Amino acid sequence: MELEQLDQNRNGNVEKDTVTSTTKQQVIDIVDGSKLQHEPSSFVLTFSNITYSVKHRRKKFSFFSRAAKPAGPEEKTILNDISGQAYDGEILALLGASGSGKTTLIDALANRIERGSLKGTVTLNGEFLASRISKAIIGYVMQDDLLYPMLTVEETLSFAAEFRLPRTLSKSKKKARVRALIDQLGLRNAVNTMIGDEAHRGISGGERRRVSIGLDVIHEPILLFLDEPTSGLDSTSAFMVVKALKSIAQSGSVVIMTVHQPSYRIVGLLDRLIFLSCGKMVYNGTPRNLPPFCSGFGHAIPENANQIEFFLDLVSELESSSEAGIGSLVEYFNNQNSGSGSGSVAESHHILPPLEEGISSSGSTISNFANPFWVEILLLSQRSMINYRRAPQRFGIRLLTLLVSGVLLATIFWQLDDSAKGIGERTSFFALAVATPFISSGQSIALLLQERNIFNRETAYNSYRRSSYMLSHVLTTLPLLFILALAYSATTFWPVGLVGGLPGFLFYFLIIYCCFWAGDCLVVFLSGFVTDVLIGYTVVLAISAYFLVVSGFFITRDRIPHYWIWLHYLSLAKYPFEAVMRNEFEDPARCFRRGVEIFDNTPFSAASAAVKTGMLGNMTAALGVNITNSTCMTTGLDVLKQRGITELSKWECLVVLVALGLFYGIMFYITLLLGRKNKRK
Repeated sequence: MELEQLDQNRNGNVEKDTVTSTTKQQVIDIVDGSKLQHEPSSFVLTFSNITYSVKHRRKKFSFFSRAAKPAGPEEKTILNDISGQAYDGEILALLGASGSGKTTLIDALANRIERGSLKGTVTLNGEFLASRISKAIIGYVMQDDLLYPMLTVEETLSFAAEFRLPRTLSKSKKKARVRALIDQLGLRNAVNTMIGDEAHRGISGGERRRVSIGLDVIHEPILLFLDEPTSGLDSTSAFMVVKALKSIAQSGSVVIMTVHQPSYRIVGLLDRLIFLSCGKMVYNGTPRNLPPFCSGFGHAIPENANQIEFFLDLVSELESSSEAGIGSLVEYFNNQNSGSGSGSVAESHHILPPLEEGISSSGSTISNFANPFWVEILLLSQRSMINYRRAPQRFGIRLLTLLVSGVLLATIFWQLDDSAKGIGERTSFFALAVATPFISSGQSIALLLQERNIFNRETAYNSYRRSSYMLSHVLTTLPLLFILALAYSATTFWPVGLVGGLPGFLFYFLIIYCCFWAGDCLVVFLSGFVTDVLIGYTVVLAISAYFLVVSGFFITRDRIPHYWIWLHYLSLAKYPFEAVMRNEFEDPARCFRRGVEIFDNTPFSAASAAVKTGMLGNMTAALGVNITNSTCMTTGLDVLKQRGITELSKWECLVVLVALGLFYGIMFYITLLLGRKNKRK
């Protein structure tokens, strides 16, 4: 039997066994792992001679030189020749002080370290794990609970089932699997409770941790890795988490977890222990064998003492005493291990069922994703809309701020006239009108950063395609941006007194809508590079300000220094500003100055009407053109020419704005493809 076939049988049996196993999984029957004799196991994970080192450059300072001179790279060994085994039906706990190498070891076993950086072998039933195989049969629970706060427990697990379980399973069987897992994790009382966050009351910390575990065991993985699943929990919640893990292990999974200081009750649930110190293994065995091991080393565990805490304290004392101190424990462990043969790789050969060679070729028939492209888009869009609907304040606050901004602009620039002053006031209004959508786009940075962390976790094991996530984001945001643009446009267009009637309003709305969309594309692109909400919002504001400065409002194109002209053409604010300016001023029949109005705001403005009329007569005689008080001196086209808006039509400006939005959208997709792979180097 091939490894792929074993995994597919496990998943395929869900159709036959999910309903019948529901009752069985509701009762968590725990067996004392220390008394188990190793029956022939279905799955054995074997790791041999795992060594991992990192290199970093040291800087050497010279007394005669101010600059630091780079020295040769310094190599630090994080893991040093670690070997052992883990069996299905058992929990293997990795213990040690902070910096001992626990998390690095679990990452190495879970295929989360680049192969070129890691020495040693990791096999399942003697077969090396190909990348495609490992994504299908491995579950990895991170230390942080990355969950959507507005989904209920059942909805969270149901979406995970849709993403991870084979599409051949019916809806009823997937629902039965979710219900069975809820019972197995002890979450029946919280099934309809929202996850919650700082602003919304939800489930407890222990229940959140169990939901996180459920997301990675919904597809019944063969290998389940957990990084500090009990950290930050009280003793009761931590015990309930490990109790659920024990049930998952006994259902046929290999469970490996890191833990810092387990309580006495949790120790009773652990089957095998590995202690690490400074990247070296100092113990590998069952909890029952730890007291005689310590006695043989000359440090007997006192009666009624927590043996795990005692051994951790012993290791800490040896580490702080001298390097030779911990070296003596490592030497003692190696002597004991070589003498007894416990934990050796050779031990596994008589308990493994025969497997065919060539796991890579067998992995070629495993599908990368459980769903087709369009189903992923629908599921992701549905999940996003549920979050938006249950947290209306997120969208409502943005809509309210835009309405306030629109009302403020409308009342300040109320019913502008066609005078010379009206030209400058209209120009100022347009600059502020197109800048506001870009600035407001920064409000979505917090939600994008939250989604990015969940995205990294879900795509690490092929829950869905990156392209599906990008398109679902577009589908869910476009209707919301439409509402924002319509409300903002209607609030500002007619009160300000802009011209063009309904066609003019529709084009103005279209430009504002594209501003919101292009700004959103820019923000989602930037969210791939920032890690903090405050930093992200600051970057968005700064870039919006830079775009406005070079848009052509403060300084015309021909006055911008040549070394900044490239930024002028990349500015998202340039094209909507020129488009709305053309929409307002391109009518050649519209006049803004007639006759003596050309003397307004000049030294001649104080002259009498007769003097001004006489000056018009002199101009007529000098130019040979009849100029009267009814002669148009400044048209809308003259205004555009004075502002340097002569290159593109308003529709061409719209096309360029859409093209820039598409550019940032494509760059966002590239960051998704090249982003974090959840692997160390």
